[in-house]
Amino acid sequence: MPDAPVTLSVQNGLARLVLNRPDAGNAIDGALVSALLDHARALVERDDIRVVVLTGAGKAFCVGGDLKHFASAGDDVARAVRSVADPLHEALELLSALDAPVIAAVNGVAAGAGMSLVCSADLVLAGESARLTMAYTAAGLSPDCGATWFLPRIVGMRRAAELMLLNERLDARAAAKLGIVTRVVPDEDLESEVEVLAGKFLTGPTRAYGAVKRLLRASATATLEAQLAEESATIAALASAPDGREGVAAFLAKREPVFKGR
Repeated sequence: MPDAPVTLSVQNGLARLVLNRPDAGNAIDGALVSALLDHARALVERDDIRVVVLTGAGKAFCVGGDLKHFASAGDDVARAVRSVADPLHEALELLSALDAPVIAAVNGVAAGAGMSLVCSADLVLAGESARLTMAYTAAGLSPDCGATWFLPRIVGMRRAAELMLLNERLDARAAAKLGIVTRVVPDEDLESEVEVLAGKFLTGPTRAYGAVKRLLRASATATLEAQLAEESATIAALASAPDGREGVAAFLAKREPVFKGR
């Protein structure tokens, strides 16, 4: 029986999503995206997820879409591409909507849709040998996976256009300088550093993290008045929630809070 193209494991609130086509550089095909969507749906249905780690098996994070898979469709290539892009986009919407922060652990190459997946994460840890490139126009294609939404918000419109039009290859430190990568660590320390970072969220106020994610994304297009109104409504709702009450009580009592993620 072949290995699952994406694996999901959950332990003590930590969910690990691993793209699992290492012999193909974790290239995205129909089977992989179907598995990713199934797992994303499963995570949304759970109430015990405090943090999600997304990474790739083997020597690459993800080299992008499986062009061999698309080329094999012949004249039906447009339908083949949509059959991968549409469910992949649904999976990304579900993961982005989670209260739990999503951490991308970038090992090796992240190209095309692989780099787009990196951009969609809330935080990104990359090994020193990581390499990132948009790559789409090199194959005569345009970006997907939300790249044209996420990347300009990270690096600005002009720099995003340069990265997408010229397919500049970024090493991990260059990507960190642009804000695409949160932190660069030695390759051999990537797994342990991800564990440390994920651990910070396992005992944290998960609903508050979700609120931060939503407020930040809304701020790019909201008016100041609308953003202030949403901030007021959100902080008031959190203040009356269990974790908000616990956080305030702990602060006043000068003790560490015990958050339940609610």
